Amino acid sequence: MPIIRANSGVVTQINIFTVPEDKQEPLIELLAEAAEFARSTPGWISASLHRSLDGTRVVNYAQCENLQASQFVIERLRQEGFLERNKLLGAASPGLYEVVFALDR
Repeated sequence: MPIIRANSGVVTQINIFTVPEDKQEPLIELLAEAAEFARSTPGWISASLHRSLDGTRVVNYAQCENLQASQFVIERLRQEGFLERNKLLGAASPGLYEVVFALDR
C-alpha cells in the first residue's frame, strides 16, 4: 500500500513512460513483472501502475523505505534486464521524490 504522508522518510520513484498506443499494455505487464521481482528486496514498500486514458503514457509510482533501498531496487532491476526491456516499449522519464505536503478530505 502506498504511503503518502509528508516527512515520512519514504522515497518515491515516479517514472512517466511515453509509449505508442500498442505498447501501453505490454509495458504495464512488464512493469507488473518487475514489481513482483522487486517486492522481495529489503526496504521495498509498494508499486502502483497508472495508464493514461489516451493510451500514450504509463506512470509507475514505486516506494521504498529510504534512498539506499530505492537505489538497491533500481540496481537489482537493472541487473535483471528490466530497465533495458522497458526501453524497448517506451521512453522513460524517472525521478526520485519525497512527499512534502499531503491533504485528505
